[in-house]
Amino acid sequence: MTGTRPRRRPTIVDVAEAAGVSKSLVSLALRGDPGVSEATGARILAAADRLGYRSNRLARGLVQGRTMILGVLLTDLANPYHTEVVAGVEEAADARGFTVLLAHGRRDRKRLEHQLDALLQLNVDGVVVVSSWVGPRALADAARRVPVVMVGRPREFAPGVDTVANDDVAGARAAVRHLVELGHTRIAHLSGSGSPSSRSREEGYRETMREAGLADEVLVRPVGTDREQAAGALVAAGPSAVFAVNDLAALAVLDHAPPGVSVVGYDNTSLAEVVRPRLSSVDQPRAVMGTLATELLLERMGGRTGDRHEVLTPTLVVRDSTAPPRP
Repeated sequence: MTGTRPRRRPTIVDVAEAAGVSKSLVSLALRGDPGVSEATGARILAAADRLGYRSNRLARGLVQGRTMILGVLLTDLANPYHTEVVAGVEEAADARGFTVLLAHGRRDRKRLEHQLDALLQLNVDGVVVVSSWVGPRALADAARRVPVVMVGRPREFAPGVDTVANDDVAGARAAVRHLVELGHTRIAHLSGSGSPSSRSREEGYRETMREAGLADEVLVRPVGTDREQAAGALVAAGPSAVFAVNDLAALAVLDHAPPGVSVVGYDNTSLAEVVRPRLSSVDQPRAVMGTLATELLLERMGGRTGDRHEVLTPTLVVRDSTAPPRP
């Protein structure tokens, strides 16, 4: 049996020998320290490149008392809202020299808490939880070990945990007002799974229907475990317009609705632009929420102790899926 042994990864000592300098000088040069002359720095970088040397970010972080890794825990990889928030976290983390480690709970509460504990065991420097399904006790326990920020509306605030959310009631009210202003009176709502955000969106729907004198027309159908079945049953009731709890639910409504039924989603994910007709949707600034969550983590690392709960105002983006009711 023949073969070759894998080549040993070059170390900072190898770079020092190749450049004819000390190990400490190599370390300074790789950090970009101004105390290293331009000529010496160029020689060291050339040697490092020739050897294929890559600095060990983890080891460098451990010297500073950090792993330079942020954990991100989300409910569902299939929902673009979650992944678009994560993209904001990742971009902000990268700009500050941190790597992001991702875990998801597959829409299972027990698995979410298990994954949170797994991230903590990997010694991440902080955790962004993009989920309202993790219980306040688990969040508070985690926050005693590292900074924790939750993106979403919690069932109850956990001590030591910052939050970033959007005003779900205001977003729902904007969606329903838009449909009322178009002339719709029979406006249905495909509601969510009972999470705090879905309950708040239903509250905004009901409030606005009452204000419009349409309380007798209120029609709510929860998504439950089968989104398509719930959407089909709601459309069969004959509404002229539907406000859905999120974009995935709105797409299910569009799949079942006859021409002329207006549909508004929530989250304004990338799906809203690619589906036909293009979907009117309430925009949560997902990237901004992810960036803000990262900034809050870094503030905690810097010594802030007081809890912060940030609530952003969503906006309605009107597209082709909404129009006045047909005669």
